[in-house]
Amino acid sequence: MSKTRIGIIGYGNIGRGVEAAVKQNPDIELVAIFTRRPPETLEVKSQAKVVMISDAERYSDSIDVMILCGGSATDLPEQGPKFAGMFNTVDSFDTHARIPEYFDKVNESALASGKTGIISVGWDPGLFSMLRMISGAVLPEGVDYTFWGKGRKPRTFGCDPQS
Repeated sequence: MSKTRIGIIGYGNIGRGVEAAVKQNPDIELVAIFTRRPPETLEVKSQAKVVMISDAERYSDSIDVMILCGGSATDLPEQGPKFAGMFNTVDSFDTHARIPEYFDKVNESALASGKTGIISVGWDPGLFSMLRMISGAVLPEGVDYTFWGKGRKPRTFGCDPQS
Protein backbone atom coordinates (compact mmCIF):
# COMPACT_ATOMS: atom_id res chain seq x y z
CA MET A 1 0.00 0.00 0.00
CA SER A 2 1.44 3.36 -0.97
CA LYS A 3 1.14 6.21 1.48
CA THR A 4 -0.20 9.68 0.78
CA ARG A 5 2.75 12.01 1.25
CA ILE A 6 1.85 15.29 2.89
CA GLY A 7 3.52 18.51 3.88
CA ILE A 8 2.43 21.04 6.47
CA ILE A 9 2.84 24.76 5.98
CA GLY A 10 2.77 26.48 9.36
CA TYR A 11 3.45 24.95 12.74
CA GLY A 12 1.05 26.72 15.08
CA ASN A 13 -1.94 25.03 16.73
CA ILE A 14 -3.39 23.77 13.45
CA GLY A 15 -0.06 22.53 12.12
CA ARG A 16 0.67 20.66 15.35
CA GLY A 17 -2.84 19.18 15.22
CA VAL A 18 -2.29 17.94 11.66
CA GLU A 19 1.03 16.42 12.72
CA ALA A 20 -0.72 14.58 15.58
CA ALA A 21 -3.44 13.32 13.22
CA VAL A 22 -0.85 11.93 10.82
CA LYS A 23 0.50 9.69 13.61
CA GLN A 24 -2.94 8.06 13.83
CA ASN A 25 -3.14 7.26 10.12
CA PRO A 26 -0.70 4.63 8.85
CA ASP A 27 -1.56 5.41 5.22
CA ILE A 28 -0.18 8.97 5.49
CA GLU A 29 3.46 10.00 5.55
CA LEU A 30 4.50 13.44 6.77
CA VAL A 31 7.37 14.45 4.50
CA ALA A 32 8.14 17.94 5.78
CA ILE A 33 6.94 20.83 7.90
CA PHE A 34 7.50 24.24 6.31
CA THR A 35 8.00 27.31 8.46
CA ARG A 36 8.97 30.98 8.33
CA ARG A 37 10.91 30.55 11.59
CA PRO A 38 14.46 29.22 11.67
CA PRO A 39 13.90 25.42 11.28
CA GLU A 40 16.23 24.57 14.16
CA THR A 41 13.95 26.45 16.57
CA LEU A 42 10.96 24.14 15.99
CA GLU A 43 10.54 21.15 18.28
CA VAL A 44 8.38 18.81 16.22
CA LYS A 45 6.85 15.57 17.49
CA SER A 46 7.51 13.57 14.33
CA GLN A 47 10.52 12.56 12.29
CA ALA A 48 9.55 14.95 9.48
CA LYS A 49 12.08 17.38 8.08
CA VAL A 50 11.63 21.01 9.09
CA VAL A 51 12.24 23.30 6.14
CA MET A 52 12.03 27.01 5.39
CA ILE A 53 8.78 27.87 3.62
CA SER A 54 10.81 29.53 0.85
CA ASP A 55 12.15 26.07 -0.10
CA ALA A 56 8.72 24.43 -0.46
CA GLU A 57 8.75 24.41 -4.27
CA ARG A 58 11.72 22.01 -4.19
CA TYR A 59 9.35 19.41 -2.71
CA SER A 60 6.71 19.53 -5.45
CA ASP A 61 7.59 16.02 -6.64
CA SER A 62 7.76 14.44 -3.18
CA ILE A 63 4.52 15.76 -1.62
CA ASP A 64 1.06 14.66 -2.78
CA VAL A 65 -0.95 17.09 -0.64
CA MET A 66 0.13 20.26 1.15
CA ILE A 67 -1.91 21.16 4.22
CA LEU A 68 -1.96 24.95 4.66
CA CYS A 69 -2.16 25.75 8.37
CA GLY A 70 -1.81 29.53 8.33
CA GLY A 71 -4.32 32.11 9.43
CA SER A 72 -7.20 33.30 7.27
CA ALA A 73 -6.60 36.99 7.88
CA THR A 74 -3.08 37.30 6.49
CA ASP A 75 -1.46 33.96 5.62
CA LEU A 76 -3.96 32.03 3.51
CA PRO A 77 -4.97 34.83 1.12
CA GLU A 78 -1.36 34.81 -0.10
CA GLN A 79 -0.40 31.19 0.51
CA GLY A 80 -3.54 29.52 -0.89
CA PRO A 81 -3.16 30.69 -4.49
CA LYS A 82 0.64 30.45 -4.37
CA PHE A 83 0.82 26.86 -3.19
CA ALA A 84 -2.17 25.69 -5.27
CA GLY A 85 0.13 26.45 -8.20
CA MET A 86 2.65 23.87 -6.93
CA PHE A 87 0.73 21.27 -4.90
CA ASN A 88 -2.68 19.77 -4.29
CA THR A 89 -3.75 21.77 -1.23
CA VAL A 90 -6.20 21.67 1.67
CA ASP A 91 -6.81 24.68 3.92
CA SER A 92 -9.20 26.02 6.53
CA PHE A 93 -9.86 29.52 5.18
CA ASP A 94 -12.75 30.83 7.28
CA THR A 95 -13.32 34.50 6.50
CA HIS A 96 -16.92 33.91 5.38
CA ALA A 97 -17.42 37.13 3.44
CA ARG A 98 -14.24 36.55 1.41
CA ILE A 99 -14.70 32.86 0.56
CA PRO A 100 -16.00 33.49 -3.01
CA GLU A 101 -13.04 35.78 -3.78
CA TYR A 102 -10.57 33.37 -2.17
CA PHE A 103 -12.12 30.42 -4.04
CA ASP A 104 -11.66 32.21 -7.37
CA LYS A 105 -7.96 32.90 -6.71
CA VAL A 106 -7.15 29.39 -5.50
CA ASN A 107 -9.20 27.82 -8.30
CA GLU A 108 -7.46 29.88 -10.98
CA SER A 109 -4.03 28.86 -9.69
CA ALA A 110 -4.97 25.19 -9.25
CA LEU A 111 -6.52 24.94 -12.72
CA ALA A 112 -3.48 26.55 -14.35
CA SER A 113 -1.15 24.05 -12.63
CA GLY A 114 -3.32 20.95 -13.00
CA LYS A 115 -3.66 20.69 -9.21
CA THR A 116 -6.62 20.55 -6.82
CA GLY A 117 -7.22 23.12 -4.09
CA ILE A 118 -9.73 22.29 -1.37
CA ILE A 119 -10.61 25.34 0.71
CA SER A 120 -12.48 26.11 3.94
CA VAL A 121 -12.15 22.64 5.43
CA GLY A 122 -12.30 23.32 9.12
CA TRP A 123 -14.51 24.01 12.04
CA ASP A 124 -16.63 26.67 10.39
CA PRO A 125 -17.17 26.63 7.58
CA GLY A 126 -16.77 22.93 7.73
CA LEU A 127 -17.93 20.87 10.66
CA PHE A 128 -20.33 23.51 12.01
CA SER A 129 -21.95 23.84 8.59
CA MET A 130 -22.32 20.08 8.15
CA LEU A 131 -23.77 19.66 11.64
CA ARG A 132 -26.32 22.44 11.02
CA MET A 133 -27.35 20.78 7.74
CA ILE A 134 -27.67 17.31 9.30
CA SER A 135 -29.53 18.68 12.32
CA GLY A 136 -31.93 20.53 10.03
CA ALA A 137 -32.67 17.30 8.18
CA VAL A 138 -33.30 15.33 11.37
CA LEU A 139 -35.05 18.10 13.34
CA PRO A 140 -36.84 20.12 10.65
CA GLU A 141 -38.69 22.31 13.16
CA GLY A 142 -35.63 23.17 15.23
CA VAL A 143 -33.90 26.50 15.73
CA ASP A 144 -30.34 27.02 14.64
CA TYR A 145 -28.31 29.54 16.70
CA THR A 146 -25.18 31.08 15.24
CA PHE A 147 -22.64 33.46 16.75
CA TRP A 148 -21.69 35.39 13.62
CA GLY A 149 -23.44 37.42 11.02
CA LYS A 150 -25.77 40.36 11.10
CA GLY A 151 -27.58 40.70 14.40
CA ARG A 152 -26.48 37.33 15.78
CA LYS A 153 -30.05 36.15 15.84
CA PRO A 154 -31.37 32.60 15.58
CA ARG A 155 -32.17 31.27 12.14
CA THR A 156 -35.11 28.93 11.93
CA PHE A 157 -35.37 26.19 9.37
CA GLY A 158 -37.92 23.66 8.29
CA CYS A 159 -41.66 24.06 8.59
CA ASP A 160 -43.16 27.22 10.00
CA PRO A 161 -45.55 26.08 12.77
CA GLN A 162 -47.57 29.33 12.32
CA SER A 163 -48.57 28.54 8.71
